[in-house]
Amino acid sequence: MPLNTREFTVFAPAKVNLHLAVKDKRADGFHNIESVFIAVDFGDFLHFQIGTGEWNEACILEADVSNVNSGIIPMKENIIYKAVSVFRGETGFSQKIKIKLEKNIPIGGGLGGGSSDAAAVLLALNETAGFPCSLKDLLKMGEALGSDVPFFIHQTSAAIVTGRGEIIKAIKIPQMYLVIVNPGFQSNSSCAYKLLDEYRKSKNIINESESMNVDFINHFDIINKSSFLNSFLPVFDEPEKSIYIDIISQLNAAGAEFAGLSGSGSTCFGIFSDWETAQKVSDLLLKKCSFVKAVKTFRS
Repeated sequence: MPLNTREFTVFAPAKVNLHLAVKDKRADGFHNIESVFIAVDFGDFLHFQIGTGEWNEACILEADVSNVNSGIIPMKENIIYKAVSVFRGETGFSQKIKIKLEKNIPIGGGLGGGSSDAAAVLLALNETAGFPCSLKDLLKMGEALGSDVPFFIHQTSAAIVTGRGEIIKAIKIPQMYLVIVNPGFQSNSSCAYKLLDEYRKSKNIINESESMNVDFINHFDIINKSSFLNSFLPVFDEPEKSIYIDIISQLNAAGAEFAGLSGSGSTCFGIFSDWETAQKVSDLLLKKCSFVKAVKTFRS
């Protein structure tokens, strides 16, 4: 290891979409959304080494992906590498960087793993560099990297997310206990949006009309969770659709207050009344599914 090297580790939490209504397609090709994001206490770890010494590359990225269902994409196409490059370009930060990613969040699982990793990089480098960037600066960089990145830059436990994902309204929610279940395959967001557009065209649906009852901002504990939805769930082809419906049915049968699909898939989730119940359900479903976790709301 080079001399004068600083080492530290940061946590990148996963998120769950309690609600995701995809609205109209925008002129820039993205879709407007209406969503409720919550951060959970399960995620990736990024181990940093920052210093001046002997590394030949400006950024070295290593990844331990033994805990997820597939490999990582090539370094220079990885959102972590892109986040480093964006930060360097905006700030002139010149120190050598080595990052080892301890990957726990399923890739392509609708839990925001890549976006959370990118936000963690921007926040960590900004602190290391002496805070040259304001929150507004970081959000602009994050938005360029991915639609979910701004939520993680805000470091809030929960938020109403609108626009293409860049409009964040933090909300207070009680502690929540969830069980997340990944079926062992990825869902590609671009393909999911394409399926959604084709589905709406075939059904002559111009815009998603359903919306949640926004009174939950002040009364989350008494919200009728039946107002939550996921616009993607009806549009998937078989066998994915049946797999999602089966997992959601199992969560409901186990006593979930609400169960649904996160993001554009592939992870499903159930909300439970207490931690002990969530743990018991997690243990039960782990006998049937390879990836099951009991998680709580993350308090940053």
